[in-house]
Amino acid sequence: MMNVLDFPTESQVLDSQARANAPGQFVALPEGITHYELAGPLDGQPVILVHGFSAPYFIWDFTFDALVQAGFRTLRYDLYGRGYSDRPNVVYDADLFDRQLWTLLAALEIEQPADLIGLSMGGPIAALFTARHPNHVRKLGLIAPAGLSIKIPITVRLMQVPILGEWLMDRFGDRALVSGQTQDFYEPDQFPSFQEKYCTQMKYRGFKRALLSTIRHGPLRNMEGVYWQASQHQHPTLLIWGREDRTIPFQLSARVREAVPHAEFHPIDQAGHIPHYERPELINPIIIKFLQA
Repeated sequence: MMNVLDFPTESQVLDSQARANAPGQFVALPEGITHYELAGPLDGQPVILVHGFSAPYFIWDFTFDALVQAGFRTLRYDLYGRGYSDRPNVVYDADLFDRQLWTLLAALEIEQPADLIGLSMGGPIAALFTARHPNHVRKLGLIAPAGLSIKIPITVRLMQVPILGEWLMDRFGDRALVSGQTQDFYEPDQFPSFQEKYCTQMKYRGFKRALLSTIRHGPLRNMEGVYWQASQHQHPTLLIWGREDRTIPFQLSARVREAVPHAEFHPIDQAGHIPHYERPELINPIIIKFLQA
């Protein structure tokens, strides 16, 4: 079986030297170092941004800046296995990501109930955190959330098979991951530097192992119950979805609305899976208005 460090394109170790010129800050948590950025007024309402399956915290660039300028104490971070966060050799499941967020908030001494906004896989992570720690959450935002029961593509099913998944990730992973980023956009040509930003994390050992484990164990499917559990606490909830989403099709928004009937819903025209990145001039005011209400 392929050793976890044997993916040839992962040629570098993510250590202090590799992180020396990285933006943001770092904190040691029980299961590894977490890369984060925290900005905004010290007395501002805390807002936590949780990214999705593989694109790290730069996916929040436009949202982060807008929230800080609006006066929110804003936190974004890289999930374990992504960006400049550690890639611990553990099972990448919902519990891991819940623990990461819980221990991160404790380490940064954020005790005030926070607003959580989750994108794609960050959606079920934020919803699970809300369900488990309702007193630590004020409002919940979901952007094209994952975790719904859908037909799994054959390539993803094959990735779930031990050894075969490692072989497929080794042979085709780089190309599939990078090209797949364009599928998240309605007009990918408008964002020519996105893939270059994405590729930075791919050279560090443990990235593909983390993604494989997330495919096999993570909060990508069968999480409808978590949305329902979170909704029982009646936190104000925002749901945003691009009508041209090819990653998590727009029609699945009906399932989330059924699970969270009190959610404020905004369908976005001419936007794909990451509408906040494609159309920040439209999405940022929606988010800020929701959080300020």
